[in-house]
Amino acid sequence: MKPFFGYLFLFVGISCGIASNSFAKVSEGFSKLTPSILCILFMCVTMFCIAKAMHSLPVGFAYSTYSGLTVTGVVLFALLRYNQVPNIYGIIGIILIIIGVVMVNYLGRLS
Repeated sequence: MKPFFGYLFLFVGISCGIASNSFAKVSEGFSKLTPSILCILFMCVTMFCIAKAMHSLPVGFAYSTYSGLTVTGVVLFALLRYNQVPNIYGIIGIILIIIGVVMVNYLGRLS
């Protein structure tokens, strides 16, 4: 598989990961059927896409990018949807996650 498709699968995996975590909140502890099913469905798509991305991209690169950007995306979703503003330590942590993803992507590549 070409790296372009790896990046494409990674993007879809990140998007579905954010959606899955968002539906986890809406499902209220899996007590609501539709959001619960959507949460599980999106998580399955997420894992499929991450596995496909790892087929053409280095594992550390793919997973660190997925996890860092998914966490950042969920924080942004919570900020926009639920007005959950992180405190200064949360903001610093998110900034450090983004810096870490950039470092892994641009400075920590494997040959």
